[in-house]
Amino acid sequence: MAKTQIPNKVQVALWSQAAGRCEYRGCNEELIGDLVAGREDGKFGFIAHIVADSESGPRGDSIRSPLLAKDLNNLMLLCAKHHKCIDVDYLADHPESVLLEMKSEHEDRIAIVTAMTQERAAHVLRFAADIGQRDALVSTRSIFMAMPPDRHPAEGRTIDIELAGCEYCDHEESYWVYQEESLQRAFARKVKERIEQKEIKQLSVFALAPQPLLIALGHLLGDIVPVTVHQKYREPPTWRWQAAQPSIIFQLEEYLGPPNRPIALKLALSGTVTNERIRSVLGDDVALWSLTAENPHNDIMRRPEDLVEFKRHLRLLFDRIKAFHGESATINIFPALPNSAAVEVGRVVMPKADLPLRIYDQNRSVGGFIPTLIINR
Repeated sequence: MAKTQIPNKVQVALWSQAAGRCEYRGCNEELIGDLVAGREDGKFGFIAHIVADSESGPRGDSIRSPLLAKDLNNLMLLCAKHHKCIDVDYLADHPESVLLEMKSEHEDRIAIVTAMTQERAAHVLRFAADIGQRDALVSTRSIFMAMPPDRHPAEGRTIDIELAGCEYCDHEESYWVYQEESLQRAFARKVKERIEQKEIKQLSVFALAPQPLLIALGHLLGDIVPVTVHQKYREPPTWRWQAAQPSIIFQLEEYLGPPNRPIALKLALSGTVTNERIRSVLGDDVALWSLTAENPHNDIMRRPEDLVEFKRHLRLLFDRIKAFHGESATINIFPALPNSAAVEVGRVVMPKADLPLRIYDQNRSVGGFIPTLIINR
């Protein structure tokens, strides 16, 4: 146990830099109540030394211990559990370098978040359309943690649109009619009305649903306010962008045959969609256009820059397809996309200027693609 009396101004500085939370990596437990109550015993907040204040203490040193005993940079704010963890239970696993990294990570994050201006505040929209996907959206904390440094929550609650209770099956046309109407009504009531009243100025979107409904949500969002769309990953299970990942190598294929053919646009980033599967729906004379990735997989969309690049390629394709096939055509979309990219498909579409999109969905009940919604009709 430390014997050094830490000066009050140093204690205040540490509590401030840590935002009153445990600095142990992954904990972040709030300890403010302990500060107000003046408790430094039992199971509450502790000011811990990284290099012990005595040579015999954890990570102690005959020369450095007395020099660092009251140094703010040598102190961590910890909950009781992790104070005991670093000094007693798992001492060997917590060398000085590891604890300094934890302290730096925590205090840097606090500095970034508290430096955000009101202009970066965004309302959080959560959208889900079945039981499993709704469960994946339950953790408000994990969603809020994914927003900095670009955005922070404008309020402590989320705007939730959940499409549940539909008695139709997803291979039935009635299912898609019902779900689209439910989405439109909920969006108008919970989002559009608040945008028109100037309550919502920016949105951060966290959405998991069948791809046609994600595209429909994106089309409702459009560009009415600035929107940031987030991506859900399986590994690691998080909504945070993974900036240190390699960029996606996009591949575009344009159709060069006769223009008066049914149009298919294959959008395949998270999985492979073969041309044979599309021809089995639209026929052998289909005009095939595609935007795919070199190595498609479920967690491919890890960087916001790749999402921007996807939108740029898609905008180009929409323009070229319209110029090639004429203004009376309809584009049949066959998607295998990350959730963020599916939302952005709908946002890229320009109302009245772009061709209508008929969205197909891979359905297990019928063993192939089925038509669902028509966007921008």
